[in-house]
Amino acid sequence: MNKESNEITIIGGGIGGLTLARILYVKGIPAKVYESDASPNARTQGGQLDIHDYNGQIALKEAKLWDEFTSIIHEGADAVRFLDTDGNILLDLPSDDSNVRPEVLRGDLRKILINSLPSDMIIWDKKVRNVQEIADGKYQVDFQDNTSIVSNILVGADGAWSKVRKVLTDVKPEYAGTTFLDAYLYNVDEKYPATAKIIGSGSCFALSPNKGMTAHREPNDTIHTYIQLNCAEEWIKNIDFSDKQASIDTISSQFEGWAPELLSLIVDSETQIVPRMIYALPDKHRWTPKSGITLIGDAAHLMAPSGEGANLAMIDAYDLANAIENNYNNIDTAIEAYENKMYPRSEEEAIESHEALDNVLGKDSPHKLISFFKENN
Repeated sequence: MNKESNEITIIGGGIGGLTLARILYVKGIPAKVYESDASPNARTQGGQLDIHDYNGQIALKEAKLWDEFTSIIHEGADAVRFLDTDGNILLDLPSDDSNVRPEVLRGDLRKILINSLPSDMIIWDKKVRNVQEIADGKYQVDFQDNTSIVSNILVGADGAWSKVRKVLTDVKPEYAGTTFLDAYLYNVDEKYPATAKIIGSGSCFALSPNKGMTAHREPNDTIHTYIQLNCAEEWIKNIDFSDKQASIDTISSQFEGWAPELLSLIVDSETQIVPRMIYALPDKHRWTPKSGITLIGDAAHLMAPSGEGANLAMIDAYDLANAIENNYNNIDTAIEAYENKMYPRSEEEAIESHEALDNVLGKDSPHKLISFFKENN
């Protein structure tokens, strides 16, 4: 393959796509990222991620971004506390100084990845309308601005509702029966001191069967809460989340009787409640290979949240970039080598994601999750 005339086309500028682009750039392999966001700051980037030493950190070292990564670690944020619904502490685990799972803001991690790439490697404001195979090993990507590109090496890093995935498989994600809802409190030590005290310095789990709250201390005196509910798809879709107070009233009614310091995470939310319905691909999701095309991250193996999503996307990027470097003149061999690593890994993690969700909201919550943390700390 000629480096001058063939570049890797990456659809999606999230953590996975950008990690792939950066590692390829370090290796001298040409690539270009097409991202739907209008600019790097077009929207907020979610909460904190714990980046693990056995996958995400490996990719960052390969990307030669270790120093930049350590500079954005939120020290102390990996402390973990469990509360019952009355606000009593069930388990309190301090921060771990070893940094095997340090916490960083998703937006900060994305920023260091963006800043590590030449400005012309990321093409912004390119929302994909359609992807199609136009010849054996050639793919046309049509964007909503009525422009198109043709690529013979295409990587879908375009998330849960990947347009690139549709070229490889008709399988679609299905609702997992659980919805997480985002809420934020700001300036918490001054405005919500009782809630700030009960949450502590890191992550705080207040859980019961079928419902719970996971609150994270973030930089700048912020608490970001994921309200978690096992609920029907229609029920959540019928809530008008554009009506802030009505949606807060509906969601908080599910937590009647909980400690007021915990209810404050919902009823005092300074942002509108944002629903994140949990969808997943089948655990053993695979596709029939096609020449010059593959998927990474959620596009390849969308699963319920388990703390591994961003880490899996990053290790996918690491494996794919190394496979391309090792088989640069035979891209299909490279893709096969990557997929042979990715499939069993993602299958194992998908199965474990069901266990993780059951630990959080299953019939033995919160005791099952507390036992897990005790065994692994």
